[in-house]
Amino acid sequence: MTPTPREIVREYYAALDEHAYNALETLLGPEFVQHRPDRTFETRAAFIEFMRDGRPNPHTRHELDDVSLERDEKGAATVVVHGRVLDEPTAGEGEAEPELFAFTDRFYLDEERIVRLETSLR
Repeated sequence: MTPTPREIVREYYAALDEHAYNALETLLGPEFVQHRPDRTFETRAAFIEFMRDGRPNPHTRHELDDVSLERDEKGAATVVVHGRVLDEPTAGEGEAEPELFAFTDRFYLDEERIVRLETSLR
């Protein structure tokens, strides 16, 4: 059974939070591009490399507040996510998860993969 666009996007965040980069790669189309306020990733490989080795704080998790689906006149799916990035406490730090920032992500999908991601901070 083919996953829905919302399921693909939820799998994307799970892969990021679990550091499952092989799973992340399967969710992204070969032509994947991400635009965000501080940089643009022009290739899937560059994006995955940054997530694996370049994130300023790899100990975070995504809290999704709203996940909605839009379709254009041709039926192409766009999933819009409003959420927050939370700092994960390390062992011995307690249970507090301070919010680092809020975001809005717009995912553009083809049949089964994410091909473009537009990120903005709130």
